[in-house]
Amino acid sequence: MLKEWSKEIKINAPIDQVWGLLNGSVEDMQKIMPQVVDHQPVKVTTEGVGSIYRQKYKEGKRIEEYDVETIEYVNTPAKRKLKVGFTLAKMFEITALYELTALDDQKTLFKYTCTNQPLKSFLKLFLFFASDKIVVQFCERVKKVAEEEFENTKVSVK
Repeated sequence: MLKEWSKEIKINAPIDQVWGLLNGSVEDMQKIMPQVVDHQPVKVTTEGVGSIYRQKYKEGKRIEEYDVETIEYVNTPAKRKLKVGFTLAKMFEITALYELTALDDQKTLFKYTCTNQPLKSFLKLFLFFASDKIVVQFCERVKKVAEEEFENTKVSVK
């Protein structure tokens, strides 16, 4: 039983600004995913696909560690796509797909799609009750951070 959630949102910031949050440094990533405490390259490919990063994620007082593999990677001026996959706590196979489309030089369409596949049958019941709340909140956080940073760059240029 694979569960999928998807959300699309318009962001009043250039595509580069939004992409930097999704595909930038650990510090940039933490602005939208504060639970990520580390993100180190294990294997990096020139085309992006096949790259693996070891990520540490704080869940309450515990720190989980897992390898995140890049499954899809597109980086053109008008379109960006990053799809990653990882296994969480040996219980769920998760993918996250980030798609960005430049609407103009100051607006970006952001689509986030997340899939969750339970690896153990007793976990299927949890997915039955799962909602898209986390996906919606994530999109709203990306929008808020990107727009605030873009506004700050406009202020500092003047």
